[in-house]
Amino acid sequence: MSLQKYNDKRDFKNTPEPSGQLDATNSNRFVIQVHKATRLHFDLRLELNGVLKSWAIPKGPSLSTKDKRLSIQTEDHPVSYLNFEGVIPKGNYGAGKMQIWDSGTFEILNDTKKSDPEALLKSGDLKIKFSGDKIRGDFALVRIKNSKSTNQWLLIKKQDAFSTSLDYDIDLPDFALPKVKSEASQPKIKIDQVIKPMLATPTKEIFNNPNWIYEIKWDGYRLISHVNEGKVTLQSRNGQEYTSKFDLIAEELKGLSQNVILDGEVVILEENGLPNFQKLQNYEAGVTKGVLRYYVFDAIYLNGYDMQKLPLIDRKSLLPEILEGLEYCKFCDHVEGMGTMFYNQAIESGLEGVIAKKKDSLYYPGIRFEHWLKIKNIESDEFLICGYTTPTNKHDHFGSLILGNYVDDKLTYAGNCGTGFSNEMKKDLLAKFNEFETTESPFLEKITLKGRKPHWMLPKLICEVKFMEQTENGLLRHPVFKGLRIDKELKKIDSSSPTKEVKANIDTSTISSDSVLNINSTSVSITNIEKIYWPEMGYMKYDLIDYYLNISDFILPYLVNRPQNLHRHPNGIKESGFYQKDNEYLPDWIESYSIYSKSADRDINYLLCQNEQTLIYMANLGCIELNPWNSKITSLDSPDYGIIDLDPSSKNTFEEVIEVAQAVKEVLTKAGIAGYCKTSGSTGLHIYIPMGGDYSYEEVRNFIKLLCIYVHQLLPEITSMERNLKKRGAKIYLDYLQNRRGQTLAAAYCVRPKKYATVSTPLKWNEVTQGLKIKDFTIKTTPERLQDYGDLFINVLKEGIDMESALQKLES
Repeated sequence: MSLQKYNDKRDFKNTPEPSGQLDATNSNRFVIQVHKATRLHFDLRLELNGVLKSWAIPKGPSLSTKDKRLSIQTEDHPVSYLNFEGVIPKGNYGAGKMQIWDSGTFEILNDTKKSDPEALLKSGDLKIKFSGDKIRGDFALVRIKNSKSTNQWLLIKKQDAFSTSLDYDIDLPDFALPKVKSEASQPKIKIDQVIKPMLATPTKEIFNNPNWIYEIKWDGYRLISHVNEGKVTLQSRNGQEYTSKFDLIAEELKGLSQNVILDGEVVILEENGLPNFQKLQNYEAGVTKGVLRYYVFDAIYLNGYDMQKLPLIDRKSLLPEILEGLEYCKFCDHVEGMGTMFYNQAIESGLEGVIAKKKDSLYYPGIRFEHWLKIKNIESDEFLICGYTTPTNKHDHFGSLILGNYVDDKLTYAGNCGTGFSNEMKKDLLAKFNEFETTESPFLEKITLKGRKPHWMLPKLICEVKFMEQTENGLLRHPVFKGLRIDKELKKIDSSSPTKEVKANIDTSTISSDSVLNINSTSVSITNIEKIYWPEMGYMKYDLIDYYLNISDFILPYLVNRPQNLHRHPNGIKESGFYQKDNEYLPDWIESYSIYSKSADRDINYLLCQNEQTLIYMANLGCIELNPWNSKITSLDSPDYGIIDLDPSSKNTFEEVIEVAQAVKEVLTKAGIAGYCKTSGSTGLHIYIPMGGDYSYEEVRNFIKLLCIYVHQLLPEITSMERNLKKRGAKIYLDYLQNRRGQTLAAAYCVRPKKYATVSTPLKWNEVTQGLKIKDFTIKTTPERLQDYGDLFINVLKEGIDMESALQKLES
């Protein structure tokens, strides 16, 4: 071991690095340093035989078993380098900043009785167990055998309790992070576009943290204000305009010299300084008693620059100057670090609670992140008014409100609320109720009201209610009416419990950028959800996960017990994806099934998507589309359905595809069998025919081929059964070869890695006509369609056709 090379490269008069001296302590220590030199990299150093053996790792170490990190062996360093941090001045070897990223001890797992560490290094094979704060567990450090250079190695994480099979994002210190783009290069947003505000996740416990700030949780309406060349628009969280209602605020904002988009809460304050939500709901300028205030806590856009990617504390720092001198619009101040003290003071003052926010949190419109948290003393939530009861006092307008909310997509009774109303308020409410009255209960289950006569309503009106707690069966204890929530959207009303918010839409999720999602008592890792998957649409990985959470009940019947061929796009649709059949490492709660492959001459371990948690696991891997087998593991050789895949060439129009689909329907009608059509999500259409697992793949394939022959005879000019592209020409391919063992096709309701985030969506046959557009069926439109139509495809999985009878009808 020698430090001569280390010393020769350095002038210790001009660098703070320690000089090279041997140290025989040999305590099996290691250090990993982040080094921002010519290029950012990580330096791994192992204490061996009096020196630090060193490797430069461009991408840094990884805890993912998928990663093999290139590691370039460099000169030995002195043991004193274990503690080195600082800046190596320009002009010196390795100039740049260096900071310790992790440190600890290590153990060589090779049999050192047979070979000392120096011999192991020469052999190019080290097995190491790290015990650090960030890097832990077993690794292999292996020299690349076929490399021209002897200093190129690979650092590989071995599977153990500290490993992951998911993507691993290494955390970087602040100095190593990419610099925020200058304002001149920031992407612009339209100042007049509707922006949904970023939302806070409910949590139970307050905390102290120097990296967080704490604001008052105001009890009012969330408003996004747009100020553009003196024109002001005030919009609620769902885009409803409040400019005229709060004209005092709008008029004041007109005087701003900046073009800006602000985020805040509008309230009516009583003399004691506390907000009154009911007064706000019934606010009339010049009539309502109380003080109108718009507390602004964020700036999203300023003078042409998008500020959503700036840290929160920087965005807030601009607000005092913007709002200086205004009467109705005030800066929502905060405290740093002292969350418990601030929360206790807020509660003692009679406020609802506080909002906690990470100082460096970015702004994600319409998303509920755990970078913003709300901590309340008194429970309150939005509920649907599903009816009211007849009053016991004939002079009263109604007795109590019958409340409901959606739990797992089912309207559920939440109890009655009979307090919190003035007589005038009841009168106004009853006038509004007339529009929504109906004769039937909106609840599926029978509701017992203990002798009170109900007047049922369509669940369209939303109200906010304070309550002590919810019982195990979901009923409210001591509810008090706060007011109608005309600023909220009907589709966003769901159970408010933080543990129940995962299965809702994007505005009620509890997923953070790197988080664990609890689904059916299973912890599912969620990573990099802000990664853009559809650049043209601005849709993120978050949107994909949110979609599959919403429609899981509809898609799972087409996935359960079917081997999955994973089609992964971890970096979105603009980069090439890859297929993965074999799954060597899976969480223990995911089921798999091994199938022997003749071509590979080994067993392939297929993932089985048996439940919602596995579905979200796949989405987190970047499985935009889902590709199940046509048969189940219980009868692998007998498909549940046959498929006609209408695959157009680049020269065919979609109108021609529709014409061919109609011809297929004509043939199926003649055969006396039902067929079910869905969009491919790309350029074609898929037609499924239920087989019920009664026939072999060969029988199904031959039958589908015969159907395609009949279709081709009807439309020989635009269809072809020729698989070869050149021979086929500009014709629509009637693909019957999808009906082979192991062949997969995009499942019903799965997303496709295509523009618009299209979904392979089942259709009614009367929709398969001219004017049909693939881009109308996307992750944004399909959930609502499912609520309207239900599952149009479910009969595909039921009783199969009688193939013999169908053939006789075709031949007659």
